[in-house]
Amino acid sequence: MKEKFKILIVDDEERILEVVRAYLEKENYEVTTASDGEEALRVFKIDTFHLVILDLMLPKISGEQVCFKIRETSHVPIIMLTAKVEEEDKLEGLAIGADDYLTKPFSARELVGRVKALLRRAYREESPLAEHLVFNDGDLEVDVPKMRVFKKGNEVTLTPYEFKVLISLLTNPGQVFSRERLVERAFGYDYEGFDRTIDTYVKNIRQKIENNPKCPDYITTVYGVGYRFGGKH
Repeated sequence: MKEKFKILIVDDEERILEVVRAYLEKENYEVTTASDGEEALRVFKIDTFHLVILDLMLPKISGEQVCFKIRETSHVPIIMLTAKVEEEDKLEGLAIGADDYLTKPFSARELVGRVKALLRRAYREESPLAEHLVFNDGDLEVDVPKMRVFKKGNEVTLTPYEFKVLISLLTNPGQVFSRERLVERAFGYDYEGFDRTIDTYVKNIRQKIENNPKCPDYITTVYGVGYRFGGKH
């Protein structure tokens, strides 16, 4: 039998935990809950999860800090919950490692839809690629099946979405992708985010793989068009 997806919900509102748990368990997901940031990190350390639903306003340790800590060791998809509604706030959430963003109050059905879409994108079967890709004489290495990236021999941590953006670009070196095309290629036609999120992902990736993010060798900007990958096998 196929393994159940395990989801960690972190929120200090008991009603939200109860409702979201009920909806997710109805969809046959295995659910664990935590009501503060400290408990969330403790639970995350001792178990394995396929996705985390994380409120930003948490007691003891903030949601932002929980996200930072998780990203130090894991690529697990993260959906952030927050009362902030401005686009810049959403971009900030993505910048610290979230993969999706939902504002309160929200529909539990919409959250379940986001969970399904994110799990589908994060764990779907991909077209076969070379298992190990090396660029610029070993400066950048990518272990595709394990979703691991190495810069000068040192592993760097990319979120699942960042990894998908990188893979979409490096499997077509030299080809220019518009933001819209890159969204479709990396996340699929059903992606509900907005085009500017690509800029955030690219900025994050550059910080991790470029010698000089302001003068990138790998992901270069084609002004007025989009992005292309400039690494050499």
